[in-house]
Amino acid sequence: MTPFAALHHADAPLLLPNAWDHASAALLAAQGFAAIGTTSLGVAAAAGLPDGAAATRDLTVRLARQLGAGPYLLSVDAEDGFAQDPSEVAELASELAAAGAVGINLEDGLGPADLHAAKIAAVKAAVPDLFVNARTDTHWLGDGVDERETVRRLDAYQQAGADGVFAPGLTGPARVTALLKTLDVPLNILYSPAGPSVSHLADLGVRRNSLGSYLYRRALGAGLDAMADIRSGRPPRGTAPTYDEVQALSTQDRTS
Repeated sequence: MTPFAALHHADAPLLLPNAWDHASAALLAAQGFAAIGTTSLGVAAAAGLPDGAAATRDLTVRLARQLGAGPYLLSVDAEDGFAQDPSEVAELASELAAAGAVGINLEDGLGPADLHAAKIAAVKAAVPDLFVNARTDTHWLGDGVDERETVRRLDAYQQAGADGVFAPGLTGPARVTALLKTLDVPLNILYSPAGPSVSHLADLGVRRNSLGSYLYRRALGAGLDAMADIRSGRPPRGTAPTYDEVQALSTQDRTS
């Protein structure tokens, strides 16, 4: 079992924050997070590109190369693999692993489950140690009403070799519990401020909680709040790293 896989079977579930650039990853690492993911929305939006449209393959690989030598385990959000051909997705996975990534998140976008399973199998054949977190969008893009479809898809993905499965948008404790009974691999739930707490999800048996684009969106919101305060003549709320602290992020030894 790889160190990253072991984090999904530790005493406490893996809480995985998601970064969108070197500075955000370095700040999270400084807070003691042993593993950090990336967010496809953050990467895409920062570059003025659409998320989920296979527009950021090169940016995603470039970011992995920037972050891969950091003092943390890196998992990369790769949308649907940026390709429909499983061999091309496997090639991407190999590039990410060579850059230092230990995990990859692959979403099905509600496309054919057999095609997504083929992508997973191809990745595991090419890079056996890369942790594949297989995501279904039945609750994210669909209505999430037919739980049998969620179970069918995630079962196909775990049978194809996925190391973990992901059902963003699923938050109801009863539904989470029911889904867990059908799985042989760790379940990843996307944290939602309106959903169960991380500790509650842990009690249910969830082994990984990721934040997706939440931190990126909160960062944008904090900037807007600060500008609203400044415009109104009030001291900005909250805190911010100093200029010197942020400047140090670009000069620190990334391999330490």
